[in-house]
Amino acid sequence: MEADHPAPASKADHLCVLVHGLWGNPSHMGTIASALRKRYDESQLHILASECNNGNLTYDGIEVCGERLAHEIEETLSTLETAGHQIRKLSVVGYSLGGLIARYALGLLYARVWLEKLEPVNFTTFATPHLGVRAPVRGAQSLFFNSLGSRTVSVSGKQLFLTDTFRDSGKPMLSVLAEPDNIFLEALKRFKYRSVYGNVINDRTTPFYTTVFSSVDHFPDVEKANINYVEGYDSVIVDPDVYTLPSEEQEQPTLPHRLWQSIRNFFNKLPFWFFFTLILIISVPIFLGYAVVQTFRSRERIRVHEEGSGNIFRRYRMPVAVKRVRTAMDEVFENAAARQDPDYISPSASPSDLDLESQPQPPSNTTKTLEDAPALISPAENSTGPATGVKKVATYGTIGGERRPTLALIPDQFSMIKSLNAVGFRKYPVYIHNHRHTHAAIVARVDKPGFEEGHTVIKHWLDQEFKL
Repeated sequence: MEADHPAPASKADHLCVLVHGLWGNPSHMGTIASALRKRYDESQLHILASECNNGNLTYDGIEVCGERLAHEIEETLSTLETAGHQIRKLSVVGYSLGGLIARYALGLLYARVWLEKLEPVNFTTFATPHLGVRAPVRGAQSLFFNSLGSRTVSVSGKQLFLTDTFRDSGKPMLSVLAEPDNIFLEALKRFKYRSVYGNVINDRTTPFYTTVFSSVDHFPDVEKANINYVEGYDSVIVDPDVYTLPSEEQEQPTLPHRLWQSIRNFFNKLPFWFFFTLILIISVPIFLGYAVVQTFRSRERIRVHEEGSGNIFRRYRMPVAVKRVRTAMDEVFENAAARQDPDYISPSASPSDLDLESQPQPPSNTTKTLEDAPALISPAENSTGPATGVKKVATYGTIGGERRPTLALIPDQFSMIKSLNAVGFRKYPVYIHNHRHTHAAIVARVDKPGFEEGHTVIKHWLDQEFKL
């Protein structure tokens, strides 16, 4: 009898990890996974659609979810090695909260020396709230939306609204994730290609400013802007270097016209406010009751994770804040928050070292081009720095001479912007026209009419950003 011979191992040496978001499951990354498989077969790329944080497990906080993900990646690498696969490259793609969980997990893998054993290639996030989901509003609105929202999704809710304190750091989790030179930023720096995609409109969960970590409102009135699109991508992908082009000057409306427009806008919003009030009375108590139940369940899971996990997860606990260490809420609240106009810092306020941030500029017909523009303040926020050698351009809070308003963010968020921009990312605004639920459409989360533009986003990512 002939001896059984093992099947030859795949030549693929590249593992791509896909991480879904809040309340999600691997199917939410199905369109991305399918697109990768169509372009790269099993002899070129291994795909891990993470399933360790399915559903309500995402309530348990970025730290716990990140430890689970790091463990899942290590287990996958071990399994592939046992099967005869030699993995030499690693790419990670995060969607929504999954991008933050991925950042935490990568810090743990960096501390455990995995990013020296493997070559980190691509890191990309789609609609990830890198600055949290705190609405940039003040006063009573902030008290209602930000304080109430932080109490609806257990630990994850507090972290997303920046109301938590991570361990003994005295800082919110997301602030610790973005501290200069810690294991989390050091892990991101190791990746050769880094990019982020964010919706410029109708993302009720993750507004554009947080997905591209910007202190400036780039699209205060996107429907009137002369958008500069990347050619060949169906007017969906906005040029990352020049968001908008100069528009022809329009005649200012007269006072009676503006008054009539305000009256029309008021009556147009009446159905929404009626519906919202009805939902508020009926659904919110049910939702809050559900949130309380899930919060208690989440706390119990966290307690078991902390006390009953033995050495499986204890090995990931390390002094994460040490420099260079080596070893979404219910639709009601989303819609309500989306209806709130952001507050801004007074234009007369002098710039501080917290909000030094550059903006993409449109070409000028009479002055210097982008290539010739001087670096006035800081590196252009859209450059990827040394990783790709993109030329850096800078201004402070202006686009083509027009000053953009600075959002009313908190100091922690300004610090995060500064640190993340220093790492260097390619930033792609996404303008989805055919569906109002752009947070789901950006990755075509389900096979649904109106989500086709998400396929264009993924195609652009594969064409321009993902490298094998």
